[in-house]
Amino acid sequence: MSKTILVIDDSASMRQMVSLTLRSAGYTVVEAQDGKDALSKLDGRKYNLIVSDVNMPNMDGISFVQEAKKLPAYKFTPVIMLTTEGSDDKKAQGKAAGVRAWIVKPFQPPMLLDAVSKLVL
Repeated sequence: MSKTILVIDDSASMRQMVSLTLRSAGYTVVEAQDGKDALSKLDGRKYNLIVSDVNMPNMDGISFVQEAKKLPAYKFTPVIMLTTEGSDDKKAQGKAAGVRAWIVKPFQPPMLLDAVSKLVL
């Protein structure tokens, strides 16, 4: 059975690019357009990994991770931030929220797949 990854980004083209990269490597992908939309998809389905942007409308990526980690079913789901944010402050906020890896856009598909393969449950 393939592993399922939740991809969260407010940019449709970025979601499409990340999803295509992951699907080509055999993963099942569920997409969300922001943190609020993503929370609605944490409905008991098993996600093996979450890939999220930081800067999004309605709910940013770090707030999403904080909320997701409060849910028992997703407390231990690994999260990769895929973002244009590279500041140490943002990374520290992400780490405190439970983010396991940080990839700065633009990304190279092999780099993303390498991080995914190391963290996917």
